[in-house]
Amino acid sequence: MPMISIQLISIILEAVIVVAALAIGLKKGRLYGYGLSLTFGIYVYYDLVRYMEWSSSSSLLSYLFLTATVSALLSIWSLYHHS
Repeated sequence: MPMISIQLISIILEAVIVVAALAIGLKKGRLYGYGLSLTFGIYVYYDLVRYMEWSSSSSLLSYLFLTATVSALLSIWSLYHHS
């Protein structure tokens, strides 16, 4: 039986975080839940592109990574203001 790679395990865990963060956004109405869901959703896509060796423009990946970083920053800012 082939071993699941560490990268694939990471992608699966990132997808779990997407679902959990989205649940926080939907059930609790917290902006940081949506932001973290977006951030990790982008990470899942980014990692899948690399893992599956899909063709994707490097500028698209750069903009997506920037979007994920800004989303994470805004999520942390929102979390800070709610605590």
